[in-house]
Amino acid sequence: MPFPILNNYLARLSHQTQAGTSVWLDDEGRALGRFFNCTMTSAFQPLLELGEPDDADGGHRVIAYEGLARSVSSADQGLSLWRLLDHAASDDESVELDRLCRMLHAINFFRQSEAGQADLYLNVHDRLLSAVSSNHGHAFQRILEALGLPLARIVLQLPTVTANQGWLLNYVADNYRRNGFRLALNVSNVTEADSVLERLRPHSIKFDAGNLGDEAALAGFLIRCHADDIRVIFKRLDTPAALQALQRIARVTGLPVVAQGHLLGQPHSALAQVRHGQDGKNLVFPAAA
Repeated sequence: MPFPILNNYLARLSHQTQAGTSVWLDDEGRALGRFFNCTMTSAFQPLLELGEPDDADGGHRVIAYEGLARSVSSADQGLSLWRLLDHAASDDESVELDRLCRMLHAINFFRQSEAGQADLYLNVHDRLLSAVSSNHGHAFQRILEALGLPLARIVLQLPTVTANQGWLLNYVADNYRRNGFRLALNVSNVTEADSVLERLRPHSIKFDAGNLGDEAALAGFLIRCHADDIRVIFKRLDTPAALQALQRIARVTGLPVVAQGHLLGQPHSALAQVRHGQDGKNLVFPAAA
């Protein structure tokens, strides 16, 4: 493991029981946590640079993963913790849950050698925009520092907001940026994206692949973002029709297109389903392969 401080921390956790700590390891080496009597862990969905349809290997290059909180139970396949607890937790408890999720995701991601040099995208829940304090970004920065983990490989995803919440998004984005984090913005369309690009200076912009709209406008936006070194990502890629639309955009622009969704890869706790191409880059192969 390339992170010796994290390795030592995991070694200590391996000797602790669930009753002795808020974070512990299961038999598979996954870090687990507890919140509101729910046991939780991490799942990771790959963000992929799409390969050409006629590529000999049909592969897509992994550039990052998104960390997702999942319940741990013999009775289910792992449910979203935010969906289970969103209406049960107070604002302060939501902040506590957010910090626990991010810590688990960081541990469970960087402990796996398959992560390579990929980035880790972590969500900022919309409830946290009003609940977050001025030191929230600093608190997560200190956790990463204590575990010896690279802040430079973390991208924090800010939620879509209403027009009236724009000032709040600015405040939170500034908080995280001052603490060294890169940011990703979730937007509904190109017009909304244009309005926030200069103000928030994100590392990434995320569109919903299930609601692409004007492909020509998206192609032009992709070209502009590429010139400014901003990554455009299409999330929720779940249908062949949406994949074909993204491939058309890639052909028109001549630029790589990054996407994530169930069509390309389900969230898993392990990153081992990623294989390596002949050039050493991580590749994920289509589910139908």
